Amino acid sequence: MTATVAPASVEVTPRYLRVGDGYAATLVVTGYPAEVGPAWLDPLLSWPGRLDLALHIDPIPAPTAAARLRTQRARFESSRRADADKGRLSDPSVEAAADDAADLAQRLARGAAKLFRVGLYLTVHARTEDELAEACAQVKAAAASTLIEVAPATWRHLPGWATTLPLGTDALQMRRTMDTQALAAAFPLASPDLPAPLPGEPAAAGGVLYGINPDSSGVVWWDRWAQENYNSVVLARSGAGKSYFVKLDVLRNLYQGVHVSVIDPEDEYLRLANAVGGTIVRLGAHSVKINPLDLPVGDTRPDVLTRRGLFLHTLVSVLLGQQPPPGERAALDRAILAVYRHSGITPDPATHHRPAPLLKDLTTTLQRDDDPAAAQLAARLTPWVDGSFKSLFDAPSTTRPDGHLVVWSLRQLPDELRTVGTLLALDSIWRAVDAPSRPAIRRLVVVDEAWLLMRDGEGARFLFRMSKAGRKRNTGLTVVTQDVGDVLGTDLGQAVVSNAATQILLKQAPQAIDAVGDAFGLTSGERHILLSTPIGHGLLIAGTNRTRFEAISSPEEHQLATTSPEFVASPEDF
Repeated sequence: MTATVAPASVEVTPRYLRVGDGYAATLVVTGYPAEVGPAWLDPLLSWPGRLDLALHIDPIPAPTAAARLRTQRARFESSRRADADKGRLSDPSVEAAADDAADLAQRLARGAAKLFRVGLYLTVHARTEDELAEACAQVKAAAASTLIEVAPATWRHLPGWATTLPLGTDALQMRRTMDTQALAAAFPLASPDLPAPLPGEPAAAGGVLYGINPDSSGVVWWDRWAQENYNSVVLARSGAGKSYFVKLDVLRNLYQGVHVSVIDPEDEYLRLANAVGGTIVRLGAHSVKINPLDLPVGDTRPDVLTRRGLFLHTLVSVLLGQQPPPGERAALDRAILAVYRHSGITPDPATHHRPAPLLKDLTTTLQRDDDPAAAQLAARLTPWVDGSFKSLFDAPSTTRPDGHLVVWSLRQLPDELRTVGTLLALDSIWRAVDAPSRPAIRRLVVVDEAWLLMRDGEGARFLFRMSKAGRKRNTGLTVVTQDVGDVLGTDLGQAVVSNAATQILLKQAPQAIDAVGDAFGLTSGERHILLSTPIGHGLLIAGTNRTRFEAISSPEEHQLATTSPEFVASPEDF
């Protein structure tokens, strides 16, 4: 037994069809954008009303396509020669079209592309005539947002409606020639959203909200901890919203029990730390002291003293601005072992709870050494022990950076001490990450304004070591910078970027877009997006996955993340 399914009646008018109890009108795509990205039809497909979209594709045989291209190229060449003979300037549009036709002819000859005749039609449905007119206006606006031109099929709505039915018949025959690349980008099954789990795969259980996809109004939810490594890099020009986005990311990771450490050069994270009960270490403040000779608490590995001695060699090199000559390095090594031994600390872990010596004790030990190189090194360390720079080291450590959020504030450090203070902060963070008895918790290390560290050799090496070794220690690194040149212009910087599975690009400066585009393999359309995107909008890149997003927040999160004057508290509130 068979049954025929059809509307009760069809009423044809110049502007619409009345199909049963509803109304329909067909729009024909007559103009296409010059450059498109993947899933550029998604704004039409994601329109919330009822819309039937039909894409009719007919391949053009290669000999026919080649002959048509030859004819078209001959016309362009004729136009150019006619302009040259008459002394007129060449038409830029003709020049561009001729170059595109030549490139397409070469790809067609190599078999890298084919030509197709494509027709794109939209049938809009509504319950009343007024609603249909409003719906057609909305579809036209959605099409215009992607530079698509549409026109109503006046007097031809019945053939247009039949064209968008699943019959495989194009009754309008309003076609446009496209090559393989353009047609693939127009394929309507593509999506600007991140791929969902395949059928049979479990749904993702982790991740945080990054924002809303402006192309599809979908939610951008990303789990950095499910990637091949846990690192991320955030690149943007000043004022593009990178710190705002990173603070939201930090806050939402804290919700899930992740422990976070932040290197904060400009005190942007202090309100967030106070709101969540975090620990703030204000390097440079009068009461904050850091003893670089402290041994890691709870670390019972047999080489603890040796590793601390190696760090002191690095610290002295940073204090002096260069590596000491061999004689001074030998004297320093003897003094390190002697000053710990004099304090009763030996390689035996049972002695590691005793009070550690200070930097001034180390210089005193150097002064007692009969080697002239030791005396020379002690004299070079005098400014850090008895002179203007002693304030950070002249007492035992007064703070213990523990907790679920630790913010290392560098704002109060003088420029002469900033490099040293940053090294001490990085050393403390690494000791927490590398502790053998650490609980099985995730850790996130955020380095804001990373270009300040990339200019320093020890800071750059720390970022490289963290990016390579963090995953084995259940730790992710977030590098945030506005100076793209300092990151992409060095081997260590490029290594940090290449070891970040999650890459966030926000608005870029025109001077940096070429370097960013080459480093991340951006298309011309993506480069244009990053040059013109509003504040807080960006591009998430993770392997083959690419999607746009707009960072969003709740009112409470916004007050903690924004730097707007009406929300920023006074320094006394920190």
